Amino acid sequence: MQQDKEYVGFAALPNQLHRKSVKKGFDFTLMVAGESGLGKSTLINSLFLTNLYEDRQLPEASARLTRTLTIERRGVEIEEGGIKVKLTVVDTPGFGDSVDCSDCWLPVVRFIEEQFEQYLRDESGLNRKNIQDSRVHCCLYFISPFGRGLRPLDVAFLRAVHEKVNIIPVIGKADALMPKETQALKQKIRDQLKEEEINIYQFPDCDSDEDEDFKRQDAEMKESIPFAVIGSCEVVRDGGTRPVRGRRYSWGTVEVENPHHCDFLNLRRMLVQTHLQDLKEVTHDLLYEGYRASCLQSLARPGARDRTSRSKLSRQSATEIPLPMLPLAETEKLIREKDEEVSKYLALPQPPRTPSLLRSPSMASPSHRLQSCPAQLRRMQEMLEKMQAQMQQSQTQGEQSDTL
Repeated sequence: MQQDKEYVGFAALPNQLHRKSVKKGFDFTLMVAGESGLGKSTLINSLFLTNLYEDRQLPEASARLTRTLTIERRGVEIEEGGIKVKLTVVDTPGFGDSVDCSDCWLPVVRFIEEQFEQYLRDESGLNRKNIQDSRVHCCLYFISPFGRGLRPLDVAFLRAVHEKVNIIPVIGKADALMPKETQALKQKIRDQLKEEEINIYQFPDCDSDEDEDFKRQDAEMKESIPFAVIGSCEVVRDGGTRPVRGRRYSWGTVEVENPHHCDFLNLRRMLVQTHLQDLKEVTHDLLYEGYRASCLQSLARPGARDRTSRSKLSRQSATEIPLPMLPLAETEKLIREKDEEVSKYLALPQPPRTPSLLRSPSMASPSHRLQSCPAQLRRMQEMLEKMQAQMQQSQTQGEQSDTL
């Protein structure tokens, strides 16, 4: 009875959050990128036990030479144990297929930034209750097992997107490599990523209160990067008895879910079971906030657009840019003031005539006084001539702009 009196009920808060989250459901956006033929579609179907690409038609080899990169979005709702997940897979068919692959990653960068921009617009709107999160939370980048590490195209793509999305490097079709070759290729890729200063997704450190099993699995996942994976939706029988998902060759059977054959289990465990929520939090707290801060800073800086337009004009020739000059009304005003000063000076009252021999310089006529000050008159005349020339030049340029 004493224990019931001391019980408040805060321990039930996680249950409230659990019920609310289950009712609302979860969403996750995954991007897959890399050259064709590395098993991207097969791996996605293997990871989520679904068939997202049943209606896809593969182009012929001749058609791939002139094919350009496109962005395809496919969505599916997966339910497991009463938990609903809305999965969106963003595919990039045509990446690296054409002969000229220069700047072929720009559509991907533009797509990621457009999702950030749409979320920022929705977040700044009036109805913030039902915001659809279409931001890319993770990007699986497939690396060819037949090369000697990262190609220049791989480095250029990763460098362009590593500050905009969580990157997880994956070696596709790892059954083409021997175990020693796989480890050597992994180390080569890790060294290249460090040398090129490309940031990939960093696993958070384990808490001190985590059990030893979780710490061991976390260490295995960290050591597996980049993940060497094999995908297959076909169920085969190993030795004719046990059904497994894998690929059968003349020399044996490769099992997809065998940790001794590939890193498929570690990738699925990291992507779904242990770090899905962390991928979403890193996207929102770091990547999206960086984009949002840069947008707000560009809006807060006064004259940012003017500086951009001036930088564009600076590349034009000097004859195409009009020199800065005073407005026409201000020029006319200055000329009128100088004319009035000259008129007042000439309109001073003349003293009575005296013999020229007795006339002092102070009693001379205004015209005589002007003649006695040739330097002052010359300066005033030069000033008037400059202003009149400036007026004529501005009028001529105005007529030319009207004609154009």
